[in-house]
Amino acid sequence: MGKGVSVEDMPEFSAHLKIRNLQVGGAEGNLAARLYAVAPDASKRDTLIVFFHGGGFTSGDLDDADLFLRHLADENTSTVVLASTYTLAAVKPFPAAVEDAHAALLWVKKNKAKLGWSGKRLVVAGIEAGANLAAVCTLMSRDRGGPALAGQILIMPMLDPGLSTCSMRDMQHGQELLEVADACAAAYRGYLPNAADRIHPYASPLQSSRLKNLPPALILSTEDDPLRDEAEQYGAKLMSCGVKTTVTRMPPAPLHETGARNECACKRYALGEIASFIAGLERADTAATD
Repeated sequence: MGKGVSVEDMPEFSAHLKIRNLQVGGAEGNLAARLYAVAPDASKRDTLIVFFHGGGFTSGDLDDADLFLRHLADENTSTVVLASTYTLAAVKPFPAAVEDAHAALLWVKKNKAKLGWSGKRLVVAGIEAGANLAAVCTLMSRDRGGPALAGQILIMPMLDPGLSTCSMRDMQHGQELLEVADACAAAYRGYLPNAADRIHPYASPLQSSRLKNLPPALILSTEDDPLRDEAEQYGAKLMSCGVKTTVTRMPPAPLHETGARNECACKRYALGEIASFIAGLERADTAATD
C-alpha cells in the first residue's frame, strides 16, 4: 500500500484551483457536471478524469465527492477532473445510467477546448455505484469503438448485483456493515427491476466473460467493507485477461460517519494511489513516443 493521505494534514487548496458548473451531453439530454482544474495553461492539462458519484444508482449528486475531487485536482496539476451526473434509477432504471455515462465520455472528446484539456489522456473513474458505471464504460467504449480510454479508477466499486461474495455475506456482523449490505440490495432492486438484467455485463462487470483489451485499472477496495471481495475479484479477473491492474486494499472506512464512504478516499490512501496511477500513465505515454 502507498503512504496514507489525510485531509487534516493537507495544505489549503491552491489559489489556482478553479471550479465551475456546466452541462454535458447525456444519452437523452443534458447532465449537470462540475469541472475542477488547476494548471493555468490548458495545453499542459493532458489528462482528463471523468468521475461518477456514488449513491447506489438511486441517489447522490455532484456534492457527494466534492471535497475529494477538489483535492484530486489540486494534487494533480496536469489533470482536469470532470464530475458528471447521470439518470438515477427512480427516473429510469438500467441501462439509462450507463448510457448517460458513456455519452458523457463521447461529449468530452468533442469538447476539449471548452474543458481546457489537450485531449491526450481520458480516464474514467467513480466511487461505489459510480465505479460500476466507470467499469462498464470501459466495456462500452471497447465494444462501440470509442472513445479511447487511457485508464480506469474504481473506488469501492459495486460490481456484483448477485451480492454473492464472501465479504458481502459474512461481514454483516456490525450494524454499519449490515446497513451497507442492505443498501446495496435495495440499490440493485431499484436499478435492475428486471431480474434478467442482473447478469448483463453492462450491469454486472464481475460476471462478464469478455474483459480483454481494456485500459489499465486502479481498483481500491476497503478492509471490513462488504464490497471488498467483488472489487478484488474483478481485479484478479482483469489481470487474468492481460489488463494491467493495480489492486489496493485501503484501511477500514469509518462507515458510521456522515459521508464517510467518500471522505475515506481522502483520509486514507486513495489520493496517493491515484496520483501514482496517473503518473504511470504519463510515463507509459512518454515511453511510447520516445
